[in-house]
Amino acid sequence: MNPPILERDPSDPQKEKKEGVNPVLKLVLELGPLLVFFFANARGEWLVQKFPVLGEFGGPIFVATGLFMAATAIALIASWLLTRTLPIMPMVSGVVVFIFGALTLYLQDDIFIKMKPTIVNTLFGGVLLGGLYFGRSLLGYVFDSAFRLDAEGWRKLTFRWGLFFLFLAVVNEVVWRNFSTDAWVTFKVWGIMPITLLFTFSQMPLILRHSLDDKASGEEKAGK
Repeated sequence: MNPPILERDPSDPQKEKKEGVNPVLKLVLELGPLLVFFFANARGEWLVQKFPVLGEFGGPIFVATGLFMAATAIALIASWLLTRTLPIMPMVSGVVVFIFGALTLYLQDDIFIKMKPTIVNTLFGGVLLGGLYFGRSLLGYVFDSAFRLDAEGWRKLTFRWGLFFLFLAVVNEVVWRNFSTDAWVTFKVWGIMPITLLFTFSQMPLILRHSLDDKASGEEKAGK
């Protein structure tokens, strides 16, 4: 049987064996395109001087958009080569990057790339909360390699992340509509990440309470 194109369901016993990726490499693949976007926007004029062909894109934000699209494609291709599957969340984000990036370059209007985080975060939040409505905790696709939780734990964590994604969508709208492009790019890279890390760490008590590894260890000690 041919392997699936999309990553396997977290409950699939073949997932860990077939689709394991070094966590550091996975982080690089997910954050790399964003760092390329920030660097290209900050050094857009310098890049055009070094590589005049990039001037065809337009100003720094358009150069950054073009390179962001290229870096996103490279990251997805690398994921495919390493695992022979496509990670669902980065793939959805990538599709939105390609669509809104193409509109940004074609129309020479940066409003589309600025709206991309709003669309992606609203989509993720809606999917997570919608999945709960139908009895599925979809967050396992993101964190299954890091945590093993019971069903209640995944439900609670999925609900919280669903709300958090919607919060990020609102924050993005406030920032891009009220601040300069450079301020928005800086906040997108250096503001959203710390906020996300703080939120992630704040969920550790819930994760520890519902960790199957901890429960299994406790049961094992009780049986001795």
